[in-house]
Amino acid sequence: MPSYPKVPGFTHTTSRRPEKKYKNLVLTGSAAFGNAATRIEAFVASGGAYVYGSYPDIDGLFRDQAAELDKKRREATLHRLQQLVHEKAMFAPVWQVGLMSGFGPRVEESGLGLITGYSFSGPYEDVRLKGK
Repeated sequence: MPSYPKVPGFTHTTSRRPEKKYKNLVLTGSAAFGNAATRIEAFVASGGAYVYGSYPDIDGLFRDQAAELDKKRREATLHRLQQLVHEKAMFAPVWQVGLMSGFGPRVEESGLGLITGYSFSGPYEDVRLKGK
């Protein structure tokens, strides 16, 4: 059985996220599959797992599309809903990309800054440790 390192506070953090106990902080990541409706349900409409606030007009459109049987009308409602989310600027994507970087007292050449505009160590073959 594989052993995973314990991250202090990780269990506490992940267990409290569904309770929505954190204020002014949203950390989320999703590799969830689905269509517009399933993603809107989780991330936009009231009651969603990652929703901390919504708008009545958006919630109404979400309920309308869920009850709509006509495929074209449902699609049009979802497009309108997505447009409202865009217009209200409900999301500000912030990315933290975890790529390898080498630095520290044992590193002779970190590779940081060797490629203009590239904020990670690179090219990797130029990263070198100090000799002993």
